Amino acid sequence: MIPGSTTSRDLDIQVPRVYVLQLRQDDPKKCTAAKLVRFRLAKPFYRTRQIPPKSLVLNPFASTVLLNKDRVDALSFGLVAIDCSWERVQTAFGTQLPGRNLKLPTLLASNPINFGTPNKLSSLEALAAGLYIMGFREKANQLLSIFKWAPNFLTLNLNPLEAYACAKDAQELAKAEADFF
Repeated sequence: MIPGSTTSRDLDIQVPRVYVLQLRQDDPKKCTAAKLVRFRLAKPFYRTRQIPPKSLVLNPFASTVLLNKDRVDALSFGLVAIDCSWERVQTAFGTQLPGRNLKLPTLLASNPINFGTPNKLSSLEALAAGLYIMGFREKANQLLSIFKWAPNFLTLNLNPLEAYACAKDAQELAKAEADFF
């Protein structure tokens, strides 16, 4: 093996850096991103210019979907969630965000405010879904473990998440999404 090279075994041990752009629009006591930061499970950003230029940014309005093959870029550049109020989501995502903007496939929210609503995920749920799809299941579970309600997210979405994680391209993912939703 070449010194400094990465093997597939090394990729299993590594996990991507997790970031949240905190726009501070929600109640801090209920904000999942704020709790991730308090538990040192995510690094906070307070301005869009702090987002690493090649990071994967979870954006519900992006045209490209997150796939398992994005795991290498996530390991290199990190995964970013934009923490904003759903009432102001159009404004938050209306500007061009740095990084590679990717959307998640359809999933059901398990958070107490939007339970069962498709695609209305908390920042925590979005990050966990992204990590799960890219094969970082332990990290996804670690994030979800800090809220009592959050492990239900995997229970509620396990079959779609497994199918999305196995999709080799956007067409396969779209077919899996159509099968479930």
